[in-house]
Amino acid sequence: MPVQRWRPSVGGLLWVGVWTFPLLDPLSTVDGTRGGIIAGVGLGVFTLTYVVITTLGFDHREDLRRVADVGFGAVAALGVGLAAAYGEHWLIVMLFVGTCGAAVYAGYERVTVALVVLASVLAATVLLGLLHNALSTALITVIGTVLASGLVGAVRQMQRLIRELQRTRDALATAAVAEERLRFSRDLHDLLGHTLSVIVVKAEVVRRIAERDPAAAAAQAADIEDIGRRALVEIREAVTGYRESGLTAELTRAKGVLSSAGITATVQRTADPLPEAADQLLAWVLREATTNVVRHSGAQRCDIEISTVDGAAALSVVDNGGTASGAAFGNGLRGLTERLGAVGGTLQAGTRDGGGFAVVARLPL
Repeated sequence: MPVQRWRPSVGGLLWVGVWTFPLLDPLSTVDGTRGGIIAGVGLGVFTLTYVVITTLGFDHREDLRRVADVGFGAVAALGVGLAAAYGEHWLIVMLFVGTCGAAVYAGYERVTVALVVLASVLAATVLLGLLHNALSTALITVIGTVLASGLVGAVRQMQRLIRELQRTRDALATAAVAEERLRFSRDLHDLLGHTLSVIVVKAEVVRRIAERDPAAAAAQAADIEDIGRRALVEIREAVTGYRESGLTAELTRAKGVLSSAGITATVQRTADPLPEAADQLLAWVLREATTNVVRHSGAQRCDIEISTVDGAAALSVVDNGGTASGAAFGNGLRGLTERLGAVGGTLQAGTRDGGGFAVVARLPL
């Protein structure tokens, strides 16, 4: 995979650069001699390398980890070299070696490396303090290095958590969109599947009776117009999220649809008024089951029963048609099975031993 070009932000470089002000102390010892010029150049190269590599560490660029490793090696070598060569005031550069190591290695997967680097920096600082007879300065630098490196490590961990939260939020948003699309497709299928099936049935009736009974054909055509208009209203309400379809209204509609298809419908309802959510969900089940009876069963009779048993509402739609209705367990019933399952309900559909097809939904109240 090609490595993307790294372009550090100006803000990031400035933020890291601002915290290099303690390096003004060794800079104050630089004079115009040859040795002073070399020390000044070395300090400038150290500072520039430190700012760039530390900023890279904060950017979490895993594809540039090798660059970060090499860059930190350069920072460490320059820091140790300057502190060893120029004495007490230069021990402060070891603090920046430690914070650079924390920025590069304090990630979740490299904490051990960061601890090893920090321990090495602290040990080197103490040894350099002994070399220059500046142990007290070395100990102060050690304390500062521990505190600064801990702060940098905490900031890096916070950045990692923020990035993970952002990825999680994006994943949840994607999942929510997919779930909403699935819900909308179910609603649209239930609405259009039922409505178009009814329109087809009534259109067939109109075609059969148009010549011998024009008045009845006109009445059926008027029903088709009414169904179409009602479907348009329902689709608009479904799109805006305000669709409410009650079970009582759906029962009336189911009997009319079955009757128009030449199917004798019987309805038995012993259930008390149901909670709104259960009422609407069972209305969807009744609509889908009735549509399947009309489209697939070839039945002459359909029995609908609504009851409450052991704290659960039960809806059964049973026809005496052929096995063709068994093929109806498609997107509609599958979607309703998922909806009922989400609230602890069940949906069973299949052929009966004595012939016909049954759909039974149970929903805890």
